[in-house]
Amino acid sequence: MNLSLVVAVVLLIVKVVAAALTGSSAIYSDAAESVTHVVAVAFAAWALRLSHKPSDDTHHFGHDKVAFISSGFEGAMISAAALLIVYQAVQQVLTGVTIASMGLGMILTAAAGAVNLALGLTLLQVGKKRRNPILRANGEHVLADVWTSGGVLAALALVHFTGWKWWDPIFAVLAGAKLLWTGARLMRESFGGLMDEADLTVEQELRDCLDEECAPRGLTYHNLRHRHSGRFHWVEFHLVFPDACGLSEAHETATRLEGKVAALLGPDARVISHLEPRSAEHLEERWEVK
Repeated sequence: MNLSLVVAVVLLIVKVVAAALTGSSAIYSDAAESVTHVVAVAFAAWALRLSHKPSDDTHHFGHDKVAFISSGFEGAMISAAALLIVYQAVQQVLTGVTIASMGLGMILTAAAGAVNLALGLTLLQVGKKRRNPILRANGEHVLADVWTSGGVLAALALVHFTGWKWWDPIFAVLAGAKLLWTGARLMRESFGGLMDEADLTVEQELRDCLDEECAPRGLTYHNLRHRHSGRFHWVEFHLVFPDACGLSEAHETATRLEGKVAALLGPDARVISHLEPRSAEHLEERWEVK
């Protein structure tokens, strides 16, 4: 994340210079997106540090849900940049298109796009590996910047070969539309995380694991619930044992099953099981009913 912040600041300077030299609406849109990107990355870097702060007396479950706030903020900043880009393109259509120093502008934009492509793919890879929405959102934002840069290059290339300058605002609008879609998707995912929306793929993996472990032991389970809070993945379920099973044996078995589930989700899994006898399997407390 520190690397992402440094790169964002450097590339912002490069794009502002390119926009000033060329007067291109497409390059200006790329620079405008980078302004919001710097702000979003700075916020994400702060959120990432806060998310790793351990639990305390007032935050018993830690601080990792700030990850969803960060990804939502990043999505909002992308959307704001998209609207600014479209506005600038419309202004250029109304006032006329003027482009200068296209060669230098294309070189600077291409270099910025290449750096962002490498950085964005790295952020996505690390974010998915660690199940971290902050890194994934930042990776999406960086790759959205790559799309913008690609549109800029396409626009300038078409202007160069056809002499028709209206390609510039057209591609700026297309880049804005792409950014708006990305920003809206990030905000939707962050709201889902804040509302503890279940990942159906993960749920199927959990059920497969529990089915595999419970069947040979003659056990059943129900009330499986899980949520991803940003850094941690919380899982809880009820395990049903034969009435004759002793408490010590049931506890040992439950601990082993919890370990299997935790191993499936990684080191940041938090698994809790509730033990109950088969004779009381359907006598659930009111507060546990979904």
